[in-house]
Amino acid sequence: MPTLTVDGVPLHYRDEGRGPPVLLFHAYPLNGDAYAKQVKALSGRYRFIIPDVRGFGRSGLGKESATEMSRIAQDALALLDALNVESAVVGGVSMGGYAAMALLREDAGRVRGLVLVDTQATADDEAGRARREASAQEALREGPESAVRALLPKVVAAGPDSEVGREVAAMMRTATPAGLAAAQRGMALRPDSKDILARYAGPALVLVGEKDPVTPLEKARQMADLITGARLEVIPNAAHLPNQEQPELFNAQLDGFLSGL
Repeated sequence: MPTLTVDGVPLHYRDEGRGPPVLLFHAYPLNGDAYAKQVKALSGRYRFIIPDVRGFGRSGLGKESATEMSRIAQDALALLDALNVESAVVGGVSMGGYAAMALLREDAGRVRGLVLVDTQATADDEAGRARREASAQEALREGPESAVRALLPKVVAAGPDSEVGREVAAMMRTATPAGLAAAQRGMALRPDSKDILARYAGPALVLVGEKDPVTPLEKARQMADLITGARLEVIPNAAHLPNQEQPELFNAQLDGFLSGL
């Protein structure tokens, strides 16, 4: 897995496939391996560029106590520069969606298309920020088991004991306490993105799991309504991670969107 060093921090990424470039950000608290089923199915037609966000997978964390979404976006822009990629379809699941919207804010000219999956445009309210700080403190005390316990029942419709549930749990357990805490604090600091979506003029695909209790259909519909010409699709029998839970249905939607650009 190749590495790019940004501001002294080694950042690992996956660069696989041939065709138009597609930059994908993973969800919290996972890593770039979350997109393995998309790479396997679609890398014959698209070039997937998938970073491990700071503090996750094999990427370093740096000295910041909060991994802000703008920092993740800047890391990704540096990666595109290093790979000589002028523009890409940019997307992400959950926290990855926040990062995709942050990249759109940083440099909309690099975004050829936008894919937002089980995420939301609104910022956290005061109560939401307090919950994230509590989760950050819990992660520092207990490590990734705190995230497995709190999140796994919500993010996989098939349940923690399903094959995909065990796969997601194993990925969660690779996260570090400091990486988890920094990401929670960074998500708490993210701005409202409704303004940037309303200004975006490019093609967009908004996907949501039918059974997602974290960012349900109304959150997806709000984003789709903000973007002129956005396509909204619901993935049946999936919760918060449809790319992992229903990969064939997810891949068909993604392929249909990408092939139409």
